[in-house]
Amino acid sequence: MLKRTLFFSTPFCLSLKDNQMVINTKQMPEEKRTIPIEDIGFVVLEHQQTSITLPLLNALSDNNVAVIICGNNFMPNAMLMNLDSNTTQGERYRNQIEASEPLKKGLWKQVVEAKIRNQASLLNKLGKDGAILKPLYSNVKSGDSDNREGIAARLYWGELFGKDFVRHRDGAGPNLLLNYGYTLLRAAVARALMGSGLFPAFGIFHRNRYNAFPLADDIMEPYRPYVDEIVYHLYINGEHDLSKEVKTKLLHLLFVDTAFGKVTKPLGVGLSTTSASLAKCFGGTQKKISYPLLE
Repeated sequence: MLKRTLFFSTPFCLSLKDNQMVINTKQMPEEKRTIPIEDIGFVVLEHQQTSITLPLLNALSDNNVAVIICGNNFMPNAMLMNLDSNTTQGERYRNQIEASEPLKKGLWKQVVEAKIRNQASLLNKLGKDGAILKPLYSNVKSGDSDNREGIAARLYWGELFGKDFVRHRDGAGPNLLLNYGYTLLRAAVARALMGSGLFPAFGIFHRNRYNAFPLADDIMEPYRPYVDEIVYHLYINGEHDLSKEVKTKLLHLLFVDTAFGKVTKPLGVGLSTTSASLAKCFGGTQKKISYPLLE
């Protein structure tokens, strides 16, 4: 089922009644709107004067809703994480912990192949030279031991935004938009992983003692070009800042079409397909992660 994304950029009061989210304002408390909890997939709390009750937070958590909290800079800063989101969670945690190095290297090889392939597809879709990446996604080694991902990234960004562009976690221009989009994507991936009984803290490749979601950082890689496509069109049309309209368009990321063979799914649903396949890989019942091909 396709879930709703709610974005609160003004000071609403959010509470729970009869398993419904109740939305109103202090100025007009009689004007209420309700939304069934089971219809919600993502909640973005941006305005610093937004209030939300503990019963509502618990209900959202019980339904594996990704609640994203923004900081004073209006950038996503934290996410509510359910600690018991899947009935087979304990078994799947053990599968992750006991995963062998050869298995993890093989999975990372698949991730890198899928990422570079989607980068090439996006370049071709935009009328650019995606063929420059074909030798890279065709020859990825176990664990990407010769860093094909990094080599592809330099070629990709130069082709997408020009030779002078430098991809950075800070800075204005497309970097600002990319960072916002990637943060939303990361939260959506973490939600999908937890829904499949996987723990985002147990990564395949990414390892950082200060990173709570290294597995989300791993699995989101082939989905990054879907963010890049939205940002590219925004940027070439003169959108360089994170206005409310730009954020709204970036939130539409969760609803873009993703192609799994002959089956097309919204990206938010596609993430669940990918995470479920990863759980099967850890459990030894499947060998390949299911990723979409950008079209």
